[in-house]
Parts: sequence; structure tokens; C-alpha cells
Amino acid sequence: MSGGAAPCVGDKPPAISFYEALKFWLQLGFISFGGPAGQIAIMHRELVEKRRWISEKRFLHALNFCMLLPGPEAQQLATYLGWLMHKTRGGVVAGVLFVLPSLVLLIALSWIYMAFGQLPLVAGIFYGIKPAVAAIVLHALHRIASKSLGHPLLAPVPWVIAALSFIAIAFLRLPFPVVVIGALLTGAVLARLAPQTLARRGGAHGAGVSSAHAAALIDDDTPTPAHAVYKSSRLLMVFAAGAVLWLLPMAALLTAYGWSATLTQVGWFFTKAAMLTFGGAYAVLPYVNQAAVEHYQWLTTLQMMDGLALGETTPGPLIMVVAFVGFVGGWAKQVLGPDALFLGAALAACVATWFTFLPSFIFILAGGPWVESTRGNLQLTAPLAAVTAAVVGVIANLALFFIAAVAFPAGQAGFFATAPDWTALALLLLAAWGLWRLKWGVITVIAASAVAGLLLRLAGWA
Repeated sequence: MSGGAAPCVGDKPPAISFYEALKFWLQLGFISFGGPAGQIAIMHRELVEKRRWISEKRFLHALNFCMLLPGPEAQQLATYLGWLMHKTRGGVVAGVLFVLPSLVLLIALSWIYMAFGQLPLVAGIFYGIKPAVAAIVLHALHRIASKSLGHPLLAPVPWVIAALSFIAIAFLRLPFPVVVIGALLTGAVLARLAPQTLARRGGAHGAGVSSAHAAALIDDDTPTPAHAVYKSSRLLMVFAAGAVLWLLPMAALLTAYGWSATLTQVGWFFTKAAMLTFGGAYAVLPYVNQAAVEHYQWLTTLQMMDGLALGETTPGPLIMVVAFVGFVGGWAKQVLGPDALFLGAALAACVATWFTFLPSFIFILAGGPWVESTRGNLQLTAPLAAVTAAVVGVIANLALFFIAAVAFPAGQAGFFATAPDWTALALLLLAAWGLWRLKWGVITVIAASAVAGLLLRLAGWA
């Protein structure tokens, strides 16, 4: 690698067995709250800082690649890291377990939502969780910016890119793919003219890149494992397997129900949506809302908003809102008849999830070997570093959006149209205090916020 690897301190952790990793990925599936920013922060804390399974440079290099792909970047990052450690089965297990708990929970909550309506107790819990989610995203923004951008005086260019990205998203309303492509082109130009401007020089406390770091199992200088070396035969095998895994269920739906049936259209629509999810769920939600509400009439706009709230307050990628859309659509269209409402809706939720996430596995398993081959090449890593800087600006916009949504919950027609909810803002500040000052974990903050919201609702103060 050019420039040499940073020196390590301490012994490397022992090798991680597949079953030990499996337990961690299962645990992650239940605690991955906070959207992509919070989920990436959780993985960074657990895998880089606490367990030392992978070094920070390797982690960020993988993250850069996942940011470029359509699909949920946090789930793709988990898939990538699982694949790097334990081959294809490791990647599949990590990616599936990142999604599976959320799918099961969303099916259960969607059933309660459709069968019993809005429950006051549930509304109170959600009232407390929303400020916690905003605080988690804000905390994650701070952690990721300080880790990936470096010191603003020593490495100002990434900060400039992040600021311009924020302005482009928040004020110019540019689509996320445009921002990513702009950052990628900027990084490519800088890679030729001034590649060192995108090299991280100094962290949050001004540490240089040559500073010592605790040795990791997969460290900066750890050779690429044999299964991660590029082979054209393996690439063809991945694409062939992906094609089969898409064609078989689609053929089954066509044979059983026909092309115009709801289940078949759910599979086809979410295949298309999966290719447009650059920037995570919020980038594709307008497209999903337009098609699911106006064209297919699977659900109403208000139900779509409620589904987004469920997605924000359950673990897993926010794009898991597709499971809610599938469930409500399957329930409303009675895909298996009026006597099997739950079974038909659950099947529709599973179909939506399958066709949404399948491309992500193909992208990672096919592109991973190429990503590993680019480590240490500034001509290739500089553009990816520019993308990471741009995504920091996008996450800043998401944090601002969440804070505004908490402060002005009735502002769907336009934020600041109503008086701020000071109680919710107080909960946000308390959650942030718990994360920053008390060093509480994500689950602790969410649990405490949920209890606080429930008590406030019961007392009539929220």
C-alpha cells in the first residue's frame, strides 16, 4: 500500500469463528436503530473500536463502496464485512440477519396497525422514540464526520465537499444521485491534480494518519483473503445465482397469480425501486409513495406516513418500510382471499422485502473483490473519499430533517407552520445528553425515551 501502513499497538484479537460472528450479526439485527447513520455508527463502535475485527481504514474503504451502490448502505456494509471475514456464507448471514428481525417485527406491528387501529399506548411510545432517533442520527453524524473527514484545518477539502453536499440537498433540492456523481467527479479530478487533499490528515483531535492504532484482526496491512481475490469465473457465478434467485420466485408468482396480480406487481415494482435507492430510503420514498398510493392504490398517503414512522422506530434499514407497504397492500387487496388477510399480507411483505434486498447481495458479492483490489490506490480511493465526504453532508441534512419533524410534528404542510413542540425538543436534548455525556448505548436511550413518551402521554402532557 502506498505511503505505508499505520503502526499498530497491542496484539491482534483472536480469529473469529463463523458461529461467533453469527451471534454478533443476530444481535446487530435487533439493535440497529437510528437509520443508516446510526447503524453505521453502531458497527463502527462494535467492530472497529470495541471488538477490533477490522481496522478503521478497511472499514471506511468498504463504506465508501457501499455509499455508491443503490440499496441500504448499512445492510450492504454488514454484508461486505461478513463476506470479508467468512466468505459468501458470512456475507449472506450478515445481510439476512440485518433485515430479518425488522421484517418479523414490522409484520407484527403492521398486523396490529391494520387490525386494531391507532392504540394510545403505542402512540405514546412512538412519541418518545422519535426524539431519540433524531438524537441518535445527530450523534452518529458527529462520530462519522470526525472519523472520516479529519481535522478541518489539516484537511479542509473533505469538509468543503460535505458542506456543498449539504447545501445541494437541503437548499437546492438536488437529487442524491446528482450529489454522488458530482462528488465522484470532484474526487476523480482531485486524484489527478492534488490527491493528498483527500487523504485524511488528522482525526477529531488532530491525530495524524501515521498515529498508532490498536491492532485489528483485519488490519490495514492484512493481505486480501483468497476468497476476496477477483476471478472472472466467480463473478459470473454470482450473477448467475442472482438471476436464478430472481427468476424462480418471479416465475412462481406469474404462474400462480398472473402478471396483473398484486403479488406479482409487488415483486416487479420493488425490483425497480431497488435500483433507485441511492442515498437510502428517503431518496426513493417519493417514488414508492407515488406508485403505491396513486398508481397501485395499495395504501393511502396517511398510511404511508404511519409506515414511515414504524420504519423509523424499528431496527433495521429504514427502507424496510417496503415491508409495511407490501403488508398493507396485501391486506387491502386480499391477495389470498378475505379469510386469510394476515397470511396474504405477510406474504406480500415478504415478497416486497425479497425483491428489494436481493440486488444488494448481488452488488456486494460481485463487487467486493474489485473493492479489495483498490486499497491503497489514491487514484481510485480519492473519488470514494469524496463520496464519503458528500454523504456526511447528506446525513447532516437528514439529522436536520428529523429535528424539524420532532419540533413541528404537525408541519407536513411545511415545517415552522405551527408552534414548536417543546416537550419533544426537551426529550431530544435529554437523549443527546445520554448519548454524549452519559455514554449510554442506543438501546438504553431508545428504551428510556419510549418509557418517557408513554408516561408523558398517559399524564396528558404530550
